[in-house]
Amino acid sequence: MTGYYDLILGLIPLAMAGITGGLTISGVALTTAIPMASVVAVALIGHAMFIRAPVDPTPTDPEPSPADPVQSAD
Repeated sequence: MTGYYDLILGLIPLAMAGITGGLTISGVALTTAIPMASVVAVALIGHAMFIRAPVDPTPTDPEPSPADPVQSAD
């Protein structure tokens, strides 16, 4: 199953190559097109790291069962 982070990893080079190529074909200089495309790639990385950050699931504390003996402090 393809997850969010798999899509991000695929979009980073696609954004770099696609936007750079599109801007170059439209007449923008290559030295300008690459930094413009890298801004999009950095935005994707930033979104994946800080906006939708990967988190560990929080473990649930098991509740004591009635069969567990209670030890008194006496």
